[in-house]
Amino acid sequence: MNGVHDMGGMHGMGPVVIEKDEPVFHARWEARVYALQRATGFHGRWNIDMARFSRERMPPADYLAASYYERWLFGLQTLLVEQGLVTAQELATGRAATTTGQAAVLRAPDVTVMRGRSSTRVAADVPPRFKPGEGVVARTINPVGHTRLPRYVRGRRGVIHIDHGIFKFPDTNAMKRDPKPQHCYSVRFAARELWGPGVAARDSVYLDLFDDYLDAA
Repeated sequence: MNGVHDMGGMHGMGPVVIEKDEPVFHARWEARVYALQRATGFHGRWNIDMARFSRERMPPADYLAASYYERWLFGLQTLLVEQGLVTAQELATGRAATTTGQAAVLRAPDVTVMRGRSSTRVAADVPPRFKPGEGVVARTINPVGHTRLPRYVRGRRGVIHIDHGIFKFPDTNAMKRDPKPQHCYSVRFAARELWGPGVAARDSVYLDLFDDYLDAA
């Protein structure tokens, strides 16, 4: 999905400001939003790719003005309504409209189980399309749904560095819950291939990209 969340390589956004000794959370409400996101995921109504896509659908102006966990909160509210766990009215009023059909409650013994099922690695017999050292080209695509292929690398040439193994494919997993298992590679792109001769010749960027994002060079 092309949107303001995909800022890699864009101009005009100002420098990256690194906060010294940055805390994990800047306010207690941020920790609460994080906990709610993880806890509600226990119901199994969505996966990590659906969660990412829910945040990407935030209106552009709101996204740029929001903090990191404000975006998380928007995504969580979106998923809760879409998956039928609460209604928009219940979110607006803070009051449950009905007590029928309540979802299961996450209890302390379940937390470890929930955390253990977060990996998207798949035990499947899927042959790799590429091997380390082979040249590839990132496909020029503009999907309307979720994707992990950033705009700045599309159409650029790189080299397979490492084959990480087989994982669920984010694009289909976010939209149709179709895991479409395939290999994910670390791909090295020369910085000059991405941004031209004005950058150092020795610099490179490594991106984790899936089979469906790549063609042979």
